[in-house]
Amino acid sequence: MAQNVYECMLIYDSNSYARDPAGVGAKITKMVGTCGGEILVSRLWNEQKLAYPIKGHRKGTYWLSYFRLDRTKLTDFKRACRLEDDILRSLTLRVDPRLVDTLVAHAKGERIMPQPVDEAVAVVPAVAEEEEEEAAVVEAEAEAEGGDSAPEDEDREGKDR
Repeated sequence: MAQNVYECMLIYDSNSYARDPAGVGAKITKMVGTCGGEILVSRLWNEQKLAYPIKGHRKGTYWLSYFRLDRTKLTDFKRACRLEDDILRSLTLRVDPRLVDTLVAHAKGERIMPQPVDEAVAVVPAVAEEEEEEAAVVEAEAEAEGGDSAPEDEDREGKDR
């Protein structure tokens, strides 16, 4: 079956996290494992006051996890999150395959160096292109008049000042 990578943000009861910090990470690993998935990275995100009370709690512990799971087992995982007493809320999103490596590395705290581009592409600002076009138009007009009119224009401008 097709396996996707998912990002899951969980809000745990901060009292249960304070009692057993290692147990929080083990719970998410166990839930993903029972559904037949594998954890890519799982870590504490933040512990802070909630914007509004959830199930009577004013403070929560945010836990971020990335895992690979069969898409047919996702409903089982979500059900396990709802049944877990210590989890106040959860949000699970499918990660675009192009972003998996970057997001997982960022969650691990690693730095990913940008890949070198095979072909060098010259980037020319649009302003420079417009200036070149204007210069070409002025040159064409000068050639059409049959002479170099630029010095005369400069002299006229100087006299007007």
